[in-house]
Amino acid sequence: MIRRLSRRTAVRLATGAAAALPAAALLPRTLGAQSSGSSPWKPTQGVKIVVPAAPGGTTDIVARLLAAHLQQAWGQTCVVENKSGAGGVIGSNEVVKSAPDGHTILMGNIGPQSIGYSLYRNMPYTPASLIPVSCVLTAPNVLVVHPSVPAKTVPEFVAWLKAQNGKVSYASSGTGQSPHLSGAWFLQLTGTKAEHIPYRGAAPALQDLMAGVTSYFFDNLTTSIEFVRAGKLRALGLTSKERNPMTPELVPICETMPELKPFDVSTWFGVFLPANTPKPAVDSLNAQMKAWLDGEKTKERFKTMAGFPAYGTPEQFSGFVNAQIAQWKGVIDKEGLKLDVN
Repeated sequence: MIRRLSRRTAVRLATGAAAALPAAALLPRTLGAQSSGSSPWKPTQGVKIVVPAAPGGTTDIVARLLAAHLQQAWGQTCVVENKSGAGGVIGSNEVVKSAPDGHTILMGNIGPQSIGYSLYRNMPYTPASLIPVSCVLTAPNVLVVHPSVPAKTVPEFVAWLKAQNGKVSYASSGTGQSPHLSGAWFLQLTGTKAEHIPYRGAAPALQDLMAGVTSYFFDNLTTSIEFVRAGKLRALGLTSKERNPMTPELVPICETMPELKPFDVSTWFGVFLPANTPKPAVDSLNAQMKAWLDGEKTKERFKTMAGFPAYGTPEQFSGFVNAQIAQWKGVIDKEGLKLDVN
């Protein structure tokens, strides 16, 4: 039987209960939520997402999509700030040095959050300087060759490289970027040689490849696919283990030869917060990212970018990042590659 309390009795009981509560439970709603976990953390001021790259690239695009979602979900302004330079290290370091209160977010990527730790001698931060919140997007690179290269398959391409014996060159969007290290790892696994020619970005690298200045390029699928469809370049295979709906005819490189079985490279983008950010803020951001990445509009948008939504818990993303750091350390150490952050 349900007993109904009179208004006077209810007030008396509530007053007595409040007197018995600890001081922490009587904090304002925003602080009490962080202590008790009864209500999700929300920012108390405008939020900033730092993009450690120039405007217009994939890191920038996904950051702006997330910013629009967070602004609507949290009811606070959310702006994107581009801080490019030193392969993403400059922008990442700005977030590392910011207040760990949940209001400054990093849209990181494979370069400054995995490759950079082994590549740079004077890295200004460590993996422990950032809290991985969730991966956002993974997308494959693709091996594209100039039409003059006679190979139509990856095994034919490897045989051609061996016959050339180091007389050909491959392009990259910059020393130490994933297209460069994809090329270096491919050569290591196949025991072949080629000269690396770095460019300041994918656009000039593609221009010289189409002009025949270089012979091949491990480029992002999104940017290369239009040139492949126009017949200006030939695609031989994807760097990821997964096939891609944009190019169902392209096989993963790791399936083509036994020595290439370990070859699995996906460009990835993910969200980080400064070390010592309170767990309620981390969990709240992670929950918003899940809602955003599960949305049909986000999935459709990512499909046009040849990418896959890649939500994970902070623990899952942390494990992924650590595995990426170890993988690229092996490639970089074998390559003997070291740079200074400028």
